Parts: sequence; structure tokens; C-alpha cells
Amino acid sequence: MLDVKDFLINEECTMIEAMEQLDKVAKKVLFVVREGQFVAAITDGDIRRWILKKGNLDAKVKDIANYNPKFIYEKDKDKAKAYMKKYFIEALPILNEKNDIVSIVLLNDDEVGIRKALNVPVVIMAGGFGTRLYPYTKILPKPLIPIGEIPIAEHIINRFHKYGCNDFFLIVNYKKNMIKAYFNEIDKDYIINYIDESKPLGTGGGLSLLKGKINETFILSNCDILIDEDYEKIYKFHKERNYIITMVCSLKNIQIPYGVIEIGENGDIEKIKEKPKFSFFTNTGMYVVEPRVIEELEENYAINFPDIIQKYKDKGERIGVYPISEHSWMDMGQLDEMVEMRRRLEKNE
Repeated sequence: MLDVKDFLINEECTMIEAMEQLDKVAKKVLFVVREGQFVAAITDGDIRRWILKKGNLDAKVKDIANYNPKFIYEKDKDKAKAYMKKYFIEALPILNEKNDIVSIVLLNDDEVGIRKALNVPVVIMAGGFGTRLYPYTKILPKPLIPIGEIPIAEHIINRFHKYGCNDFFLIVNYKKNMIKAYFNEIDKDYIINYIDESKPLGTGGGLSLLKGKINETFILSNCDILIDEDYEKIYKFHKERNYIITMVCSLKNIQIPYGVIEIGENGDIEKIKEKPKFSFFTNTGMYVVEPRVIEELEENYAINFPDIIQKYKDKGERIGVYPISEHSWMDMGQLDEMVEMRRRLEKNE
């Protein structure tokens, strides 16, 4: 059970700490305190806008937070739900006469979770050999490797389906008949279209096989990732910004397990950094893409999707980034990451 203190964060905390805490409460908002007093609110949207505008990962909560936050007093608590629906708020602080937070009202999970408006095609790159997951992929194609009781590709499809997506395109090659046999046998209320590669075309070249099949904005995903985010919000972000491609990027924190030495020109030690920690954003393998990308691809030409992005960027086209937190991205591209994905999904079930 969540407690009030789970939603509170000091304004001197870092942006990275705020992102980690937002992941834990899973309600997209924290309430900022100064010397124990409620002063502001900070949302995942506030952090995203800061990153896209400033690009500074060393910011503190006080640099980003909204110091004119929404709240309601105890005497008006019966109006809280109506107030939250009016302003699209998932968590609302209830204050006493001294402006202390005495409780937090949360919208009913059923109301928060209803997302059925996104009905766009989803393309899943499911043709790779999965060499990093050998020996599993000696027997099974990577899309069919089980994570819990169902394979990773079905996990991906189920998440998009919850948002209203019904039309899926699987670009298949390695052990493709096994993939088709599995999905043809299960009960499903969505459509799967199989796109056969005759030769490996990379993470982007296979899209050329979709010419004439997709004529609207679509979502592209690798078959070894899961994204815990609001897909509808990502799609709207892409359309509002008029990007040709939007790349979903995850924060990544890496700590070097050694002391790092900086050496001066004369060979003396200039600086010692003991087990430094680096924060940066990395490509998750999920994108929102405009259909002309498909039409402009050379047919049957092997190319990876990041190289397609670079070509458009070199031409001056608008390429977007949608930042998400580290814990919103699960990747099973390597054996240790696959074990961690299984652990997280089993914990949440």
C-alpha cells in the first residue's frame, strides 16, 4: 500500500532521483516539500519537457517543479474526484489549514487505466537470429522465447492491444514457420500480418516489404523489448511535434566499478573519480514512424533503422526523442537482461 510519504520529495533532490521515485509510485506525480512543507508538484511531463528543452541531466527538482500546484483543502475533500477529472490529475494532495499534506486522493485504477483510443498499425521486427541469446535461439526464434507463461512477442502485442491497437505486422525470417504456427493456434481478437524476408534486411530494411500495406503513422518495435509507458501519449507527442520519426529513449545510469584516473600532460595524476556514475539516454528500439519512410526505402536493401534515422537527419528532417525513465524499459537482448525481465514481470503479476 502506498503512503503519503511515498509521494513526497525534497526540492533539493536530483532529477534522476525524482524519475526513480515516480517509477515507484507509478502515478506520474510527486509533491515537493521544503523543510517538510508542501511547496510544489513535479510530474513526469515536467521532467520530459525539461529534458527536451534543456538537455541537462544534473538538474534538481527545484529547477523543474511547478510552484503553482493543484491541491484541495480538507473541507472540500468530497469534491476531489470531480476536481481531478476536470484537470486530468491522477493524484491530488489534501491540505489542512496549515497547508500540510494530510492525505492524497488517487483516481480509481480502472479510470486511470482506460486507454482504448490508439488504433494504429504496429510493426514488430521479428526476423533476427538472436545470436546474443544462444543457445535458446538454437531451438526457438527470439520472438517465441517465453517470459513467464507467454513468449516475448505476445507480451509486446498484448500491451499495444490494451491501447486499442488491432493490426500487427510481424517481419519474419529465422524459424518463421514456428512463429506463424504459434500465433495461428492461439485465441486472439487482433490481426497478425506476416511479412516474409527472403534474406536478412536488418532492423530497417524489412520495412520496404510493407510498401502499399501501411499508409498511416505506425509504431515500430524490436521484438526483444517491453516499454512501460503511455503509448497514446507517445503517439500524440509525435503528431503534435510533426516529426517524421520519434525515437523512444530511456535514461540509463551506469556506475563504473573502478576508480577513474585523469592524467595530465606531464604524466601526473590530475583527478581521481572513485566509481563515477554516468547518466545518459539510449535508444530503446521503439519508434513512431510516418508512412513515407516505408515508401522511400530502397527495396530489399539491408539497413538498420538507426541508419535510416541518420539519413533523414542529414537531410534536415525533424527527428524527435521521447524520453522515458530507466525502469520503463525492459530489454531481453542478452541473457542477463532476459533473466531480469522475467523477474520484473513475475513480480508484477
